[in-house]
Amino acid sequence: MNESELHSRLLNVTSIATDYCSALENARETEKMDFIIEMLGYLPKLYIQFSDIIVEDSVNDIDFEYYPSYVDEDFYDAVRRNVEAVLGEDDVFLETFEEDMKYSDTPIASSISECLADIFQPLYNFVSVVKESDGEQLHGAYAECQENFISYWAQILCNVMRALNHLRYK
Repeated sequence: MNESELHSRLLNVTSIATDYCSALENARETEKMDFIIEMLGYLPKLYIQFSDIIVEDSVNDIDFEYYPSYVDEDFYDAVRRNVEAVLGEDDVFLETFEEDMKYSDTPIASSISECLADIFQPLYNFVSVVKESDGEQLHGAYAECQENFISYWAQILCNVMRALNHLRYK
């Protein structure tokens, strides 16, 4: 992929991430089923984008610690509560991929709102870095977000999609 194609694809993923973050921030304004359908639209796109786009070696020397976090505990919790308010009793689901599950006789519950907020945090940071730098840090911010995707939020995304899919078609 040439530099122009890469840049175009990174702008596209930035747009999807921005829309996802906006949907979570404004979740209280959305009906439950509309919100579920909206999330089931964004999550697969995010998974594909962060799986498929590989930023070349030119960003391997980027110091990921440079990028600030724009999501503090209060902001994270406000986003989580917004989603929790929309989903109500449907916010909780049984987690089957939890590491502790293999040592437990009892099911482990998880929260859709917490999962979506866990995905929101690195995406919001990514979008904020790109916005604050007027796009100058697009490649590095994407690379950092992709690293976080691989290390933890890809699995969260897959797990929460299963729970949302259940709510959508139950």
